[in-house]
Amino acid sequence: MTGFSAGALVLYKNRPALTGETAEKISLALSDGSSIKVRPKDIELLYSGPFKSLAELGEASMDIAAAARETLNHNQDAIRDAWELLSPEGGSGEKTTLAELASLVFGNTSMQSIWRSYALLADGLYFTGSAEEISARGGAEIVADKAKRGVKKNEADERGAFLQRLKSLSLKEGDIRFMQDVEALAEGKSEKSRTMRELGKNETPVDAHRFLLACGIWDYRVNPHPSRWGVSTSPPAQAPAADDDALPRRNFESLEAFAIDSPWSDDPDDAVSLETEGGKIILYVHVADPACGMGEEAAKEARSRGATLYLPEDTIRMLSDSYLSKYSLAGNASPALTFKMTIDTANPSFVEKTEIFPSTVRVTRLSYEEADAKQNEPVLAPLFALGQKNFERRLRLGAVNIDLPEVRVAAHDGGVLVTPVKTYHSSSMVRECMLLAGEGAAAWAAERRLPFPCVTQEAGDLPAKLLPGFAGGVQLRRCMRPRRVSVKPGPHWGLGLDAYTQVTSPLRRCLDLLAHLQIRAFLRAEQKLPHRILDGEQLLLHLAVADAAAARVVQAERASKTHWILVYLAQQMKDEKKTKWEAVVCEKGKNFTTMLIPDLAFETKTGVCAAEPGDTVTLSLGHVKIPEGEAVFLVK
Repeated sequence: MTGFSAGALVLYKNRPALTGETAEKISLALSDGSSIKVRPKDIELLYSGPFKSLAELGEASMDIAAAARETLNHNQDAIRDAWELLSPEGGSGEKTTLAELASLVFGNTSMQSIWRSYALLADGLYFTGSAEEISARGGAEIVADKAKRGVKKNEADERGAFLQRLKSLSLKEGDIRFMQDVEALAEGKSEKSRTMRELGKNETPVDAHRFLLACGIWDYRVNPHPSRWGVSTSPPAQAPAADDDALPRRNFESLEAFAIDSPWSDDPDDAVSLETEGGKIILYVHVADPACGMGEEAAKEARSRGATLYLPEDTIRMLSDSYLSKYSLAGNASPALTFKMTIDTANPSFVEKTEIFPSTVRVTRLSYEEADAKQNEPVLAPLFALGQKNFERRLRLGAVNIDLPEVRVAAHDGGVLVTPVKTYHSSSMVRECMLLAGEGAAAWAAERRLPFPCVTQEAGDLPAKLLPGFAGGVQLRRCMRPRRVSVKPGPHWGLGLDAYTQVTSPLRRCLDLLAHLQIRAFLRAEQKLPHRILDGEQLLLHLAVADAAAARVVQAERASKTHWILVYLAQQMKDEKKTKWEAVVCEKGKNFTTMLIPDLAFETKTGVCAAEPGDTVTLSLGHVKIPEGEAVFLVK
């Protein structure tokens, strides 16, 4: 026995249905005219009837919510009377059935009355329970519920009016509160947007960005890319801990040391010195020493950030400004960690011996331009000569030298400045000294069997024929394999080194900071002091967190730089004379040509042209798509 007779009104998936044949499964006639067989547990009996057809519902909506609205709007007095009869506050307080409720409200048990009574029950304002046991709600509950519904109705009406304004892009003050879901989607904080969905628009960050620009909620100054890559744009909070003074510092304040960097750099964290000792070259690379005041919480925060985030519009540091003011090599007597390398230029490895120790240094700050102007002076000339020799050595060992243009992009006060970065001999010299420090530190750690952050790179496939100029640089860049971080030394193909690590930017890169923490722990262990040397597994876990965060920083920086270059191009389009750009043909495909615009350090694709790779052509800027991260150029 199923308990259902033919012609009964039942509820199936929140819609009305009529039962037909009853057997192991019950045949249902549905509101859309179709039929289906279901199990008894899949339906709820509303009234046994019998009824002949769902057509008896007449104009009553098949949708339960719409039926409830219609009933509440047109039968308020009857509903109130029925509630008062059944109310626990002055009425009988007894439970009733759906058929009895239909009789009280509508005076009959027609299909329409039964269905609307069930809709009233499902609505839940006046009554609660099931079709077999219905209770009247308390008066206070009804009053509170009505108030909530009033608020929701007002919000729905406001939202409806907002959507109408939004469709015509005629928003008014205060409408931005309705656009928060669109902003969250554009910033990559959410994968969905109710507003975009209600407008029939694609729910993607690019579409949301485009729509926010069209609405005037955002302008070109909003850069969503750091948020999309999940990097923090809030300043770090952790202050330095008490300095670790247990390790003695060697005083190198009398040794001339030079911190050489770009003129806009405000976080100097390395300096170089050179002298001779016993006829051998001694290279000193002095590095900022934040590890001596590194608390666990600050180290954890640094790992979560991975690296300092350099954006055209702002700089968000890996360590708080208090670390910068205390540990940067700013010119006064500064604490440092010094890497002392004895250099034998006749030895293929160059670095004969490496010592690492805390020190105090007094540096002279120079820009690259200032250092180039002094490169023939006695105090700097040996550094330039060493840098050149090391560069030549690495080339002999198979290093890959990629020559590509660079630009600095700065965005302030609504304007964007794109400045080509000039190549200086001193920049190359400093790079080579930093590489020697990384090479020496990797060897130092390996000799002591100290688990250490190591940077490796597998060999790539070099082209059989290298294209000239910047086209060749693009070729080589595409041959490069991703660099990898581990706790085991290995070759770095691109640098031409058998082992390498990064140790010269602990204020800016967490990998360098982790190396410094391991060095300091080892030096403490040598002095029989309490220490915390991380084993390989522990260090690898820290490296994995920091390296993943640093990778996100790199992606955010690249996307942000492209964003602001596109803003710059959009601004340039206001002047027709500034829409022409010289470009180098880098690669010719079947349907497109890859071009490099040196003055922007910007790659773009155009249609097929007659020019060959390495040739220079003139491009005309067609239009800019900031949300899509694209600029369309045409070959003149």
